[in-house]
Formats: sequence, structure tokens, C-alpha cells
Amino acid sequence: MLVRMLRSVTSEHAETTRVPQEPPASPSPIALTWHGEPGRHEELTHTMLMGQAKRAAAALARLGVRAGDPVAVHLPLVPESVIVTLACGRLDAVRTTLPVYLTVPELAARTRESGAKVIVTADAAFWDGAVRPVKPVLDRALRHNCPQVRSVLVVNRTSRPVSWTAGRDHWWHEALAAR
Repeated sequence: MLVRMLRSVTSEHAETTRVPQEPPASPSPIALTWHGEPGRHEELTHTMLMGQAKRAAAALARLGVRAGDPVAVHLPLVPESVIVTLACGRLDAVRTTLPVYLTVPELAARTRESGAKVIVTADAAFWDGAVRPVKPVLDRALRHNCPQVRSVLVVNRTSRPVSWTAGRDHWWHEALAAR
């Protein structure tokens, strides 16, 4: 009898007690704001940033990057630099920086020292009011005894023609879109 009464009181209480509803989910807050070349402005929400990092990690994994592997980043200050950093974190890979201002011999030496088999670079970049080559400098550096580099992911920043090595070079946006 006591059990029946408790059940009755509990169910009555459950009917009269309302669980407060969560407010509708607000859009993901902005995580990254970038102002670059003339007229170029990008904002990425946390959701967008983490989604791109997840796709970038998958692309790196498809290129053979595993935990502990170095991934060289030869990018100007663009959102993709942050994305590849987060992607390396997802894979427990080691992100190493190859500054875009290095000369060809310096870039070749730093590439060899990094031990990276995968490099993320850009076709070109804007700085000092001009478009400067990025990938062409990397291509010249890779001809200086950098046989360990198997893959180069190229971020399209300026839509300029760029030299291409079939089998080694891959467009960043295509690699991230692949499943």
C-alpha cells in the first residue's frame, strides 16, 4: 500500500513539475577573425573551425601522417595555418613552421631538419602591398635534397598559376572535401 501511494505521489509530482527547457541553441560564436589581402576578410565560428580541423586531420591521415610525425607548415598568416595546427593536434602530429620569408637554401635546410613528409603551403601571398610567390620558392627548395617530402598540400590564396608535381602536390580544398 505504501509503495502504491509513493508511486501515485511521485507520478502526480512528475506531472506538475516541469523541467525547464534549454534556450534555443545560439549560433556558434566567432572563433577566428582574419583580415588579409585587400578586400579579404574571413570569420570562422567554433563549429566551422573545428569542422575544418577535423577534415584537415582526415586529409593528413590519408597522406600517411600518424601520431608523432612532423607536418611542416609553410604558410603566411592565414586561417589555414590555425586549421592545420588544430588538425595536427587531433592526430598528435608535430606541427613545425617553415617561415615564408626564408631563402631557398634556408628553406631546404629547415625542411630537411624537420623530417616532415607532408608540407602545407600556399600558392602565393600578399605582403607589402604585392603578391609574393610561396609555392614556387618551396618547389625550388625541395629540389635541394629533400627526398623525404612525399606530399605538398597547397592552399589557394591568390588564384595564380602555380607549378605542379603530379602525385606529390594536392589542393588543400580538394583534400578537405575528399571522404
